[in-house]
Amino acid sequence: MGRGGVPKDRDDGPDRKCIATGDVQPKHGLVRFVVGPDDQVVPDILGKLPGRGIYVAADRTAIELAVQKNLFSRAAKRPVKVPEGLADEVEKQLARRVVDLISLQRKAGKAVAGYEKVKGWLQMEEAEVLVQAVDGSGRGKSKLSTPHYGHYIGWLTADELGLAFGRQTVIHGALASGGLTQRVVEEAGRLKGVRVIEAGKGQSKG
Repeated sequence: MGRGGVPKDRDDGPDRKCIATGDVQPKHGLVRFVVGPDDQVVPDILGKLPGRGIYVAADRTAIELAVQKNLFSRAAKRPVKVPEGLADEVEKQLARRVVDLISLQRKAGKAVAGYEKVKGWLQMEEAEVLVQAVDGSGRGKSKLSTPHYGHYIGWLTADELGLAFGRQTVIHGALASGGLTQRVVEEAGRLKGVRVIEAGKGQSKG
């Protein structure tokens, strides 16, 4: 496993080096940044923006270290501007990316929400990934188990999962194998690395 719990078994092109930690790893365990025409550092979550990529591990501490030590300018070999709250912006964009991917899986019939539907998929071994809201009741969440040889995603909020499933809020969700599921797992792993989980979230609320 890479930083943030990102699987390392997928061929995602050549490895890249994190400017903050010096670690070399596959690109899907890192966040790519580019310097825009205005010399401002911009997160490139999809990895498609033009320009030379600057890579930082998908880890909030690494991103903050890169900012504090002016490592983006060093990597770009020229002075660059780093916007305030860069790690927060990365977290926001990654969360949106995960929500969008889960939504696509739902539309493809490869994702369900709701305790009973998720329970059914788990019992029939149709689920590869169990997704539960970080702010859901710990007691309720404990009644469902991660699929054998599967994955668990537990750091999205009920509101974010609601967006993914077209509802107001969602506590329990499941993804079948195939399609974009592996990508969901990888992007959720990057999100976990940069997301700060508030104390008490995910704990039993009675």
